[in-house]
Amino acid sequence: MRYVPGVDRHQSLLFPELVDDYIKADNPVRVIDAFVDSLDLVKLGFTHSSPKETGRPAYNPGDLLKLYIYGYLNKIRSSRQLETATYRNIELLWLLRKLHPDFKTIADFRKDNTKAIKKVCREFTLLCKKLNLFGGELIAIDGSKFSAVNHNGRAYTKNKIAHILNEIDEKIDAYLNGLDQQDQVETKIQGLTTEHLQEVIANLKSHRAEVEKIQAQLEASGESQLALIDPDSRLMHSPSKGTDVSYNVQIATDAEHKLIVAHEVTNDCDDSQQLANMAVQAKETLGVENIEATADTGYYNEEEIKKCQDQNITCYVPKPERSRNKKEGLYTKQDFQYDAVNDRYLCPAKQELTYRYETIHQGKALKLYEGVACRGCPLRSRCTRRRAGNRRLTRWVHEAVIEAMQQRMWQHPEKIKQRKQLVEHPFGTIKHWMNHGYFLMRGLEKVGAEMSLSVLAYNLMRVISILGVEELLKAIA
Repeated sequence: MRYVPGVDRHQSLLFPELVDDYIKADNPVRVIDAFVDSLDLVKLGFTHSSPKETGRPAYNPGDLLKLYIYGYLNKIRSSRQLETATYRNIELLWLLRKLHPDFKTIADFRKDNTKAIKKVCREFTLLCKKLNLFGGELIAIDGSKFSAVNHNGRAYTKNKIAHILNEIDEKIDAYLNGLDQQDQVETKIQGLTTEHLQEVIANLKSHRAEVEKIQAQLEASGESQLALIDPDSRLMHSPSKGTDVSYNVQIATDAEHKLIVAHEVTNDCDDSQQLANMAVQAKETLGVENIEATADTGYYNEEEIKKCQDQNITCYVPKPERSRNKKEGLYTKQDFQYDAVNDRYLCPAKQELTYRYETIHQGKALKLYEGVACRGCPLRSRCTRRRAGNRRLTRWVHEAVIEAMQQRMWQHPEKIKQRKQLVEHPFGTIKHWMNHGYFLMRGLEKVGAEMSLSVLAYNLMRVISILGVEELLKAIA
């Protein structure tokens, strides 16, 4: 059988005379080079962007920035792996002109230029805007959990601390009882000597003292939980991992080409407070007067939707079903019709619930309505769980905003279906294709810079696939 032959290792080869000959004209690395060279690094605030005349020369921050963009675009985020790649990767030999910074220099650059890196990501977003790659009509908002540099065992909540202290106390009591029995019968129990038991008890008491210090630290912080390795991270629920110490990454994606127009890393455990923040950021970046925004049920928050409405942002956010009445087969608020002219509700029996008074509940101004003919109503058993009195309903003073949104979603259900296609695609690409489902640095500021590099790499890859390398190079030039 014949096989494809290789080349003799001892045979002399004639390589091209220029390193540039190894890099094709449509290689994405040329875009990285041109884009970074077009930036004003001094204005962006990079360290060593204005070199001194004396002392040891520093590496050009532009070269280190090129290295990181290339790394995030090619699944290489570790500073040690980036250092190794500069020696054996022909594209990096071309990009860095045979420079080989050590891993400490590479790591320090990312750590010391967090704000500048975020600005670079925004610069590319503005370039996309100049190239008319944003539709500016519909954005999709979503969040995803990214693992932090903190083991789950080194994160504590009040309940977890109480459970640990209780376990320690039970063990101490058990060993103390063992000591008492050993003293009484003057024999060893289960092969343990008195000295060994005392040592175990001392270790448990020492452990208890450490946990009590953590408990005091948590109480002093005023937070509901404490992570010892990365204090900014939080224990969060993750669909794939259960509970994990993570950060909650928020993005807003434009509908035209699935490009990310705004992003932010938070340590909020849920998305309920993020809708207005992300929608306003995206609207300002796009520079439009009006825009539509869609998100999943996790973002449903009436105050947040009202904030968006005040900023000319039209929302499409499904309301989660949390009604106890529906679970029990009773009429819910959706079965009552509101009469705006007379400020009243009509129940399924066509009887009215009239306005009684206004109250404040959990910071929200609510209007209370009560029925007038519930006592003898044949539908009462299906309407209310109250044994005495009439059916009551509360209405938020800005409920009309929510009702208008519900009406829009009934008329345009495709907006909700479109959300998955728009915003889950970027997260899937970043987490799995780009291998960035976890952070390498600690603290909100630093992980924010990491995320900016991932967003920049994602947008860069998308634009290259849309325009091609040559067109993008022309646009940058």
